[in-house]
Amino acid sequence: MQKILVLDFGGQYSKLIARRVRELGVYSEILSFKTPIETIKENNYHGIIFSGGPSSVYEDNAPTVDKKIFELSVPIFGICYGAQLMAQLLGGEVAKSTVKEYGNTQIELTKNLSPILKKIKSPNTVWMSHTDYISKVPEGFIITSTTKDCPVASMGHLTKNFFALQFHPEVTNTKHGQAMIKAFLYDICKCSKTWKTASFTTTAIDEIKEKVGDKKVLCALSGGVDSSVAAILVSKAIGDNLTCVFVDHGLLRKNEADDIERIFSKELGLNLICVDAKKRFLSKLKGVTDPEKKRKIIGREFIKVFEIEAKKLKGIDYLVQGTIYPDIIESGAGPSALIKSHHNVGGLPKNHQFKEIIEPLRNLFKDEVRNVGRGLKIPDMIIDRQPFPGPGLGVRIIGKITDKKIALLQEADHIFTEEIRLAGLHSKINQYFAVLTDMRSVGVMGDARTYFYTVGLRAVVTSDFMTATWAEIPNEVLARVSTRIVNEVEGVNRVVYDITNKPPATIEWL
Repeated sequence: MQKILVLDFGGQYSKLIARRVRELGVYSEILSFKTPIETIKENNYHGIIFSGGPSSVYEDNAPTVDKKIFELSVPIFGICYGAQLMAQLLGGEVAKSTVKEYGNTQIELTKNLSPILKKIKSPNTVWMSHTDYISKVPEGFIITSTTKDCPVASMGHLTKNFFALQFHPEVTNTKHGQAMIKAFLYDICKCSKTWKTASFTTTAIDEIKEKVGDKKVLCALSGGVDSSVAAILVSKAIGDNLTCVFVDHGLLRKNEADDIERIFSKELGLNLICVDAKKRFLSKLKGVTDPEKKRKIIGREFIKVFEIEAKKLKGIDYLVQGTIYPDIIESGAGPSALIKSHHNVGGLPKNHQFKEIIEPLRNLFKDEVRNVGRGLKIPDMIIDRQPFPGPGLGVRIIGKITDKKIALLQEADHIFTEEIRLAGLHSKINQYFAVLTDMRSVGVMGDARTYFYTVGLRAVVTSDFMTATWAEIPNEVLARVSTRIVNEVEGVNRVVYDITNKPPATIEWL
């Protein structure tokens, strides 16, 4: 299979680059800049993309790569930091900008025709985010575009197939960014459209069969899209040797435990064990306010519960989890910065009884997971479910977690979800949910003073969950939601709507 390597220099958009490549039908994988040149050479990549990153190439200990990578006769595409690194390693110069460029910027194409930019017109809108710039291009390179403040917005070596962009083609703010990436893949690297989730599914089932054989497997089933697809995928490979364990940690959405038992056990016919662990989890979370501590406590208790159930079943060698690529990214895998821990990332605890964790979806993005699920004929009511964090409402309740707060948030979230569906917006908004803030404020209800909680509403539109835009819900819908929550949920007297994009915020509040 043809492959494109994204070499990660610590940029949060590194995985988005890989996602864009896959959207165009070419398989991509990400490796750290620390990967030995021998490993890169052995993989026979059709092309290499240098990602962006937060460092300056001239700093001590700045991420770099073996210069022998330019001797592999493989096309290389540098983006932002990757462009500057290419320039420096090949004899050019990089300096600190006197005028920094952030956000939408207009580029002007030069007379030098770049195969990367051949399908766009001048001027064109791109997304800049840099404090350094290429002050001198390496020998053999030509400048292919500029901006008012950046003399080298892009450059290329036409005979060696080395190209570089100071801006970010992978973000939607760059008007024709996908066309630029497509030109690199098809015109420069000569790739063909060979990556499909259907082929992934067949390969994944075969690999699971080969790995597991006739051994027993335990699946951590939350009922969300990711764990559901992982469970069905593994069941296709090993059948009744899969047992799914659903843990009710007391932090689920309204009626969720009953719904999951009905769907997976009765309708889909999986071997399902439902564990009521509400008291266990809530006792461990008592008094905890820090979101990272909450996530780690919940993750640790999940593993412990699974181990207990595995011992009851006897002979369980493998644990299946629905880990996906964004989980790995945000947990700080590789050189990228930690955003937040995920309960299903980080490996097995000491003294575990499992031979290995199976994470069949760990290299897929959310929409790819949904496509795999549809290919497996999983019902739409599962595939189109709202994303829900493994720690559940534990990371949607700011501050201490109590039974009263859980019940309050369940009702508020249920109202929000119901009104979004009644308005016909559920297919247009990719994720929407309520958050219980730890802030209380004064209100007036029935001519009496109240001092109740504030509920935050969050709704975003996104294609990959790596970036997201707040959803423009009609005012009348927001008004109905607010009125219902304040009137129907005891303990709430104020509702606010979050209008922050990702970045700078994450989708979840905690």
